[in-house]
Amino acid sequence: MLASLINYTNLNNMISEGEMKEFLEKAKELNFHSVVISPTYISLAKEILADTDIKIGSVVGFPLGFEDTESKVAEAKELINKGADEIEMVMNLSHLKDEKYDLIENEISKVKEAVGDKILKVVIESKALEDYEKANAAKAAEKSGADVIKNSTGFVSPNHIFENVNDINLIQKYAPKIKIEIYGGIDEYKFANQVLTGGADKIGSNKGYEIVKRYKDLRENTQVKPKPITLGKTN
Repeated sequence: MLASLINYTNLNNMISEGEMKEFLEKAKELNFHSVVISPTYISLAKEILADTDIKIGSVVGFPLGFEDTESKVAEAKELINKGADEIEMVMNLSHLKDEKYDLIENEISKVKEAVGDKILKVVIESKALEDYEKANAAKAAEKSGADVIKNSTGFVSPNHIFENVNDINLIQKYAPKIKIEIYGGIDEYKFANQVLTGGADKIGSNKGYEIVKRYKDLRENTQVKPKPITLGKTN
């Protein structure tokens, strides 16, 4: 089912509680793999999604990633205590640009330790990086124990399928064990299908509900009905 491959996302910093409830009810209706929401609404999500298998994801060091390591570790612990199942940590891209891989790896390792057996995603901004930087970011994330590398916060996103497939190919080549999530600009079924076919393990999208609804409409309206068989008289 397509919804099980989508992390339905709403990180709007001005969303009201009523709007978040509506978002979570939509997620519940279609049974997405996870919702990705701000720390503010984790408790609400735990309540509304209690009788589902939907995971709750939230963010650390979002969206710039330049907080110090101790702050990210503390944020991660607090999110886990609130009930988050998946943590998305934004990588410090200044360290990546300066090739300070030891600092990057140390930070990811410490956050993963804080997260424990929950899922840790490391978020980069692939649109702002050279290919060798993407490869090194992926290697550092895998080496440090991250479960997933995610290509974008959504603020600086690849805007073409070829860019996304290039990112997927680079990550698979240099960090073959890590899972890949593609996020940003995926707002229709066709694009979602292309990214998943291109090798992504999951996609993140603010338009997850619309994508799955469109997919269901296509499935229902393109069913091939067999013609009835009529047997004529044999001579």
